[in-house]
Parts: sequence; structure tokens; C-alpha cells
Amino acid sequence: MTDAEIEARFNAAVGLHRAGRAREAVPVYRQVLDDRPEHGNAAYNLGVALRSVGRVREAIEVWSRLVERDPGRVDALLGLSRAFRSLNDDARSLDFATRAATLRPGSADAHNLRSNALRSMGRNAEALAALDAALAAEPGYALAHSNRGHLLSALKRHAEAVESYRAARALQPSLPDLTGALLDQQMRSCDWRDFAALQDEVRDGVRRGEPVTIPFTFLAHNDDPADQMACVRTHMKSRFPEPLPAVWTGETYRHDRLRVGYVSSDLRIHAVSQLLVGMLERHDRSRFEIHAFALPPLVEDEMRARVRAACDTFKDVSAMDDAGIAAALRSAEIDIAVDLNGFTTHCRPGIFARRCAPVQINYLGYPGAMGTIAADYILADHTVIPAEESVSYDEKIIRLPFAYQPNDDRRAIADKTPTRAEVGLPETGFVFCSFNASYKITPPVFDVWMQLLQEVPGSVLWLLGGDAVIEANLRREAVDRGVDAGRLIFAPKAPLPDHLARHRLADLFLDTLPYNAHTTASDALWAGLPLVTCAGRSFAARVAASLLRATGLPDLVTTSLEDYKALALAMARDPGRLAAVKARLAANLPDAPLFDTDRTRRQVERAYEIAWGRRMAGLEPRSFDVPEDA
Repeated sequence: MTDAEIEARFNAAVGLHRAGRAREAVPVYRQVLDDRPEHGNAAYNLGVALRSVGRVREAIEVWSRLVERDPGRVDALLGLSRAFRSLNDDARSLDFATRAATLRPGSADAHNLRSNALRSMGRNAEALAALDAALAAEPGYALAHSNRGHLLSALKRHAEAVESYRAARALQPSLPDLTGALLDQQMRSCDWRDFAALQDEVRDGVRRGEPVTIPFTFLAHNDDPADQMACVRTHMKSRFPEPLPAVWTGETYRHDRLRVGYVSSDLRIHAVSQLLVGMLERHDRSRFEIHAFALPPLVEDEMRARVRAACDTFKDVSAMDDAGIAAALRSAEIDIAVDLNGFTTHCRPGIFARRCAPVQINYLGYPGAMGTIAADYILADHTVIPAEESVSYDEKIIRLPFAYQPNDDRRAIADKTPTRAEVGLPETGFVFCSFNASYKITPPVFDVWMQLLQEVPGSVLWLLGGDAVIEANLRREAVDRGVDAGRLIFAPKAPLPDHLARHRLADLFLDTLPYNAHTTASDALWAGLPLVTCAGRSFAARVAASLLRATGLPDLVTTSLEDYKALALAMARDPGRLAAVKARLAANLPDAPLFDTDRTRRQVERAYEIAWGRRMAGLEPRSFDVPEDA
């Protein structure tokens, strides 16, 4: 072909690519390279097109050959860095970004990519320095400002993250997930300026199918299960624009015991393991073979040791990419893969999007839908997903008869109860408490709390502390509502047995909405502290109601903030009523389904068997209830 014909073909490929038809552009780029192998721009663009349709490893091959032929191709080095980053190979991502930065020190992209890899490797100080270099090279680089927000968020420097996100929004407000990230960090620092406006902006973007937020942070300020499912669909489409190749392709395993693989980043001191470990220890080993696959971060602590001892096999897969982990589950012939992360921190839905096992279940770590790209089923109960909300879940719903949440009935509570003075509480007065994370506290709920303090003389509100910015913001919000800032008391972090023991000093736990207390609710009930909740519509907004019903205290569940306030106020004003509720809780605890670890274990195992039986019978997943006598 003549040079002019080759360029015409190249331009045709570029036109297809720009029109969003990357899959069609791929063979045209290849034709150009067949006729002119040294056409660097065609090679680079081919890599871009391949990566955009999910063929990342092919893109790496193309760019690697280009860099071998032309080591100065910074664009290809950056492409390789991005590609290896998408495969969770941070070491090679860092290497290629560093090579690009060396060749072009003024490349903001190179420094930004270096930061991404360094952050994933836990080298946060270096990651922050790399972002500073990117912004020094290009002060108006919105993506670097946004990534700086992500890094500061990971460092729990939430107020600083807010300012980075605001800088990014001023430059490029359409960056994916940016508005949701800003609102999340403001909520984590209890910075409620323009809260309602941002909340509406995120919700409206989700309804338009725009990638304005990640699913997890959306739960904290949205209570509509249909909105949440829409958010998941957009997020998963963004992450996986093309179907990924399945590693399990229909083979039938023949095992003496059903192989269950739990996949999680939280097999360590974390709420998920705190809840699950007792069930793991009690799994019926005559019928189930238990495997654990530990995602990053790699942490060795006493909880990990306990989880490891509870499993038949425990595999650290923190150095593997998603495809490698999916292959590891396939190699282990896992029958049922249980995703304990969902969309929480360190999640890896790409493992499940590759169909790593015959049955895939979304359970415990994420209180909401993941969609059928990643899960066949979500394990729930009748309270967290009532029948009328089933339509808002793409997965099929397995409902346990009592509560979906397992608990460890061996959880220790310290014998010694501290004095009120030792924890900073006044010697007298009613103690409301809420030990939920700061991002769960919303302005409407805080309004109710301040009204309660005003209407119960001498009362205080006891919250988790440890962050000076959060404490200052909440005290300011209290004063703005006419409440003395000194009536907010902040508890420092403490070891779990000591934390549970100090619950004895509180009178009543006040729940949050739309993201309820989950593990914090079962902590309170286990410690003998009653909890008042307001049940919303979404899974996250109904967990405390589920736990209260499974503890024999359904009368502490309300369905409006007005009723929530009225119930809390009535209990604070009537010592006899509160004492009777505490006595009932104490009497219920020994036999409460919520804290019957073995009963929950039997019911979860029955759920696994029913789901597996359908798969082995060649039937599609369908929703079902697990019987009480399982």
C-alpha cells in the first residue's frame, strides 16, 4: 500500500475510535501495522483501543513492543503504567511511570500515576510528594487534585481532602465519582455546608446514569433502594464496560464436602471478622470445607490468626491481580464463593465479575446490592429487604429467618467498668450515646439529638472521638442549635473488650439514618444497652431494626424521625420504663437468635446447600427463604 493509503486507513481507525467504536477500530489499526510495523501512533492507539474494551494484556503486549522499538515513547510508558495499575500490579505500574517521569520530568500524568501506585503500595508520604510534583508541573490538573483528595481520605485527613476535592470540582466538575467523594469527605468531617444541595446533586446524577459516586458512600445519604441499584449498575458498567472472560465455565465439581470460599480484605481486626469468626469456627466440617482468600492489606494480628485457624485453608492472595485470584478460586474448585467486601474499602469485584465459582454470594460486608455481574445471590433477612423492595435488587435474595448478621457469642467484655469520671462523663445526668462513625451522622438526625438534649435537662451525648476537626465541627453545630458544646462528650478509641464495657455507663443508644448502626448496634445490645432506631427503606437503613427484632425488642423500632424522637424522649423521662427495657434485654440475651452463633451457622449452611442444589440441578438462581428449623 502507498503511504497515503496507509494514512487513510489509520485515519479511518481513529475515526471509529473517536466515535466510541473501539472494538471495530482494533482490526483496522492492526491492518495499518501489518503494512507498516513501525507506525508508532497506530501501535499506541491500538493499545488504547484494546484496553478500552477490556483486553488489557493484549494492550500491554502492543505497548511493550512499541517501547522496545522506541524507548522514548512516553505515551506508551504511561499506557503501560495505567494497564498494570488496572491489573493491580503496582510494582510494574510504578516502574513505567517512573521511567516516564525520568524522560519527561514535567509530565503531570507521570507523577500522578506514580502516586497512584505508591498509594496502593502503602507508601503514602511518597505518594503525596508525587502528587505535589504533578500539581507543581500543572496546577490546573483536576485529576491530580482529585487523587490528592483520595490520598488524604485514606490518611483520614478528611478536612484537607475536602479542599482538594473542591479544587478539582472548580476545574472539572464532571470527573467520575468526584461529587460523591466530596460529599463523603464532608460527612466524615461533619462539615455540613451545602449538604442538601450536594445530596440532591449526587442523587440526580445517579438517576441520570452518571458516574457521580461510588456505591458505598451513596448509602450514607440515600435511602432509596432503586437509586442504590442504579448507582451499582452505572459503577459496574464503568469498571467493566465489556464482559470479562469467565474462569468457571460450567464444570461440575464432585466433592465429598461443599467447598465454600470466603474472599475478603477484612480477615483481620475489623468489624466483618468480629462478626463472622464465631460462625467460621463452628462450620460443620463433615459437610463443608472452608477456604479463606485474604485480599490486601496484609495484616497479621490476633483476629487473622483466629480466622486462619478456623479454616481448612487460608490463602494470602494480596499479591495477585483479580484474574489471578479468580483463577485461584477456580483451581481450588470452590463451589460457593462468598464476597465479604462488596463495594467497601479494598473491594475487588473484578474477581467475581470473572465468574470464579458456580455460585457467588454477596454477604455481610456491604449492606446493599452488587448486581448480577458479581453475585447470584445476596444473603439478607425479611427486615433488611422486605418483600416490597425486592424489585430493587438484581441478585436473587436469600432470606434468613431471623437476622442476616452473624455474631460471635464468645466476644469478651471487660469485667471492669470505668467510672464516669474516668471516661469524661458528668457524675449525674442521662447519657445518650451513639458510637457510629462520623459519616453516618446526618444533619436531620443531629437536629433530633440536639432537641433531645434541650428537652432532657442535664443530659449529654456521648460520641466516638479522636479527630479534632470532627469534634470541633460537631460542637459548633450544637451551639448553632442552641446547645452548650460541653454537652457533647467524645470517647477515645479503646480495645474492643474495654469499649464494650464502657457501654454500661450509657443509658440509651441513638441510631443514625439512613446508614444505621450495624456492628455498633450488636455491640450495644451485646453489652446490654438498648437502642432506638428509625427504620428507612434501604438495607443499610434497616439493619438495626433487624437486630432489635432478633433480640426480642421490636418495640424500639420506629419508622419516622418524629416517632424516633418521641420514643427516645419517653424512655429518657421514664426511668422505670427504661429499666424494664434493660431488664428485658438482659433476659433475652441468652436465647436471642441474634447471638445464637450456632443457629445462624446452621441457617447460613442451609442457604448454601439450597443455592448449590439449584445450580447442580441446572436451575437458575431464584429467591428463597431459609426455614427456621434449618
